[in-house]
Amino acid sequence: MKDIVRIGYLLILAATLLSCGQSEPDQTISPDTTSVDLILTNGKIITVDENFSIQNTVAVDGGRIVATGAESLLDKYQSELTVDLEGKTLMPGFIDSHTHIRGRPQRYIELGDVSSITEIQSLIRAKANELGEGEWITGYGWSEDELIEGRRPIRQDLDEAAPNNPVTLTRAGGHSAVVSTLALTLAEITNSTPDPEGGVIERDQNGVATGIIRERQNIVGRLVPDSTYDELIASLEINLNALLSKGITSITDASKAPREYAMWEQLYETAALPLPRSAIQFQWFDPEAIAEVKSRVANGTDFLKIGPIKVFADGGFTGPAAYTLEPYVNQGDYRGYLNMPENDLIAHLNEIHDAGWQMGIHAIGDAAIVLVVNTLADALERNPREDHRHYLNHFSMRPPDLTMELMAEHDIHITQQPNFTYTLEGRYAANLDGWRLDHNNPLRSPMEHGVTVAISSDILPIGPMVGLYAAVTRKGMSGQVYGPDEIITIEEAIRAYTLTGAYLNFEEDVKGSLEPGKFADMIVLSDDILTIDPERIMDIEVEQTYINGKLVYKK
Repeated sequence: MKDIVRIGYLLILAATLLSCGQSEPDQTISPDTTSVDLILTNGKIITVDENFSIQNTVAVDGGRIVATGAESLLDKYQSELTVDLEGKTLMPGFIDSHTHIRGRPQRYIELGDVSSITEIQSLIRAKANELGEGEWITGYGWSEDELIEGRRPIRQDLDEAAPNNPVTLTRAGGHSAVVSTLALTLAEITNSTPDPEGGVIERDQNGVATGIIRERQNIVGRLVPDSTYDELIASLEINLNALLSKGITSITDASKAPREYAMWEQLYETAALPLPRSAIQFQWFDPEAIAEVKSRVANGTDFLKIGPIKVFADGGFTGPAAYTLEPYVNQGDYRGYLNMPENDLIAHLNEIHDAGWQMGIHAIGDAAIVLVVNTLADALERNPREDHRHYLNHFSMRPPDLTMELMAEHDIHITQQPNFTYTLEGRYAANLDGWRLDHNNPLRSPMEHGVTVAISSDILPIGPMVGLYAAVTRKGMSGQVYGPDEIITIEEAIRAYTLTGAYLNFEEDVKGSLEPGKFADMIVLSDDILTIDPERIMDIEVEQTYINGKLVYKK
């Protein structure tokens, strides 16, 4: 596999030299110029520096930016590898500050692009034929909003496709799943089984389990056999490489166990091409194991490091299970769940803060956000920590203004996913109304309150263009605009998806903008992202991706 990847890199490089305006090697370097590894010129270079300046040329040496400026830089720097951008837009690679990249087993089916329950059934049948009877089938990524039937799949749909295989398929977002009758039987779940703490076993009007489980899918998932190391690491490399075509050069991968870090280390030590830079979040289930990894890897490398500690405060909207101040629409007094009892959550946050760790806290509902912010503010007043950079993942419901003021006062930040406004439109519309619906995934209001906001994608879907589109239009899939007062500019959105993402990981001095001394992590776009009609943002393609000044992807 490594040989294939290396050959692929040579082909990419050769194609670039032939098709991207590569100049002939200059055999006579002027004594008045400095030789560098790479020059890209004749482009619209978005630096994302303090002034958001636009330049024409960038020089790279030793994997880092040497200079950016006008075409006159060619009088100062020369390179045997000079790329004519032919007017194309060059910008920093995207930094996805909250996402999930996993290695997948053979039993897994990808459901992110399915458009019907019939298609899901076809994929299940094919996998059952591949694996044989009795083998577990898993998958991820379906969303009823994308299915022509306009409903969620239920256990009977799965039974029809594979009656002799236990099946569990997780919805996009990861907060609910549909499982087959055989899977329910193996898990000893009946119509009378009580709901697990913090979760729901959905039942129809007759009290019969539908196969939908919210938030506590592990009551079935615990039965799925462990995957092999070899299939996981091979799949992980493929999935990380796939990010390069999306222009993602850095990620924060949320919610891993300390034991998984070794797999990532091995992959980053052996990969033929540079992979996206990664910071790995651990959950606080085993502080001793986390401390052991930290003592071994210290600050990590330029490509792999330990990130913040991940904490789940509440559930998600796909259930829905996010913890809200007011009840959901047409659901009685139901307000979702905290992930653990309130006192336990408060103690949990204080323990991690006092241990000196940065936290990235999953908080979606407005009640969860209020509780987490109040707890962090109290912890910081009791035990002040300079430059802690605690932040909230998601921030999907706009909390009271007082909460945002408290966040600004105590430097509590956000990494948010405006793509949810687009992809989860149906779930929001079904469960929220009025002001709460209009202000889902707010951006402008926290920024105006002085809160630092990064943008990321999570997994709905992974990739920046949907998020950028939703941030500057506030449109759902239907075309409806939600809360136009939350719109931000494309410049603000780009900064939030690059430099601010670097800031959340204490890396703003080495990446996130194209400035001297920083890593040469760059992407070339098919269109001018600053001037294109916002309605066409999702049509923009990444044509080239560079990491450390090396071409790692070419369309």
